[in-house]
Amino acid sequence: MSTTLTGTRPARSAAPARLAWLDALRGLGATAVLLEHALPWFMPELRPYWFNLGMYGVLVFFLVSGYIIPVSLEGRGDVRAFWTSRVFRLYPIYLLVAAAVLAMAFWLPVRQEVPRDPASVSAHLTMLLDVVHLGGLADTMWTLSYEMVFYLVVTALFVAGLHLRSGTFAVGSGAVAVGAGLVLTGPLLTGFWPAYVSGALFAAGMACLLTGRLRRTAAYTLGAMALVLLLFGGYVPWFGAAILAVMFTGTAIRRWEQGAGTLRPVAATAVLVALAPVWAPQAGWWWVQPDVWITTMALAGATFAAMMALRGRRFPRALVWLGLISYSVYLFHHPLLRAVHAAVGDTRSLPAAAQAVLLAAFTAGTLGLSWLTYRWVELPMQNLGRRIARRTPAVEKSRRATARACLAEGEEAGARQRP
Repeated sequence: MSTTLTGTRPARSAAPARLAWLDALRGLGATAVLLEHALPWFMPELRPYWFNLGMYGVLVFFLVSGYIIPVSLEGRGDVRAFWTSRVFRLYPIYLLVAAAVLAMAFWLPVRQEVPRDPASVSAHLTMLLDVVHLGGLADTMWTLSYEMVFYLVVTALFVAGLHLRSGTFAVGSGAVAVGAGLVLTGPLLTGFWPAYVSGALFAAGMACLLTGRLRRTAAYTLGAMALVLLLFGGYVPWFGAAILAVMFTGTAIRRWEQGAGTLRPVAATAVLVALAPVWAPQAGWWWVQPDVWITTMALAGATFAAMMALRGRRFPRALVWLGLISYSVYLFHHPLLRAVHAAVGDTRSLPAAAQAVLLAAFTAGTLGLSWLTYRWVELPMQNLGRRIARRTPAVEKSRRATARACLAEGEEAGARQRP
């Protein structure tokens, strides 16, 4: 979260359909997370410890989501269309990775962090794994919990008409992160029952959002549930609130870009998130020590700011391509890494050249597989989701109204030209 930009900016014209700079950011984020997991197994001496590569990538992802997701919902103007698109965007690859991990269980046991209980099934189906303190089949699935919380909260705010107050919610979430770090030492909602209850509420709420029945009630219920789980059901309460603050920071930056706000909330939120782990009892990891945590935050914010400043320029095709397949890279690389490690054993004693070759081969294999899954799974499902979303009543009504307005405008112009 960068605080180097200040002031206000006049509203800009509509952004292009494909924002290459966001794809480039996603590509950088996915690469950073992949290296964070791969370097300790292949070339541990190259892993940096003055900042955390994985958290850097995750923070970049969260800033991008905060920047684009609320505006995507507002642009559609319809909750059903938004969630239809999200479901077809998130779940196909997610479920494919889960199935692949379960299939590999005959050879490679499922991670010990995944409970052998039906609650785990419920948590995986809702993607709310981390905020019901349950491990995912793939290590990287934990971040999707916070993406889902953000989507649910943003939906509730949109339905309530409060979605434009992004700066307020960013600062408020940052303040909650500091407070949670001071008073909460772990989840208050323990056991498996949060996964069961949230699973039932999620299924019922999604049915309402997608059918239009009791949509407002469902949006408020799911938003409230997401916040309760974030603060009282997650592994680390302050961390969940800090992530929500980061995502709302991305939204606040977008509001500033549109001329609808300033960057003062961004600066205030950055300070609060930086302070969140300082006095927190649950801050024993090396990467949340103040120097490392703040450095990681600063690098993620600087990267976002730099790419945003260059958004009018052409980006390298390879980086944009990497952004397109970043979701597959993000979810697939860790199960593949476990499989490679099980097959070839510990490689840390090998010569540096051999380690480099193995790292390059693993990276190339991950990218190749991710391209195939993007081409044959992600892209077709995204296109299907868009087609279905365009058929929702609200979108159809808006399209017809736009067409009628254009027709009327054309007829009026023709009448003015006639003698």
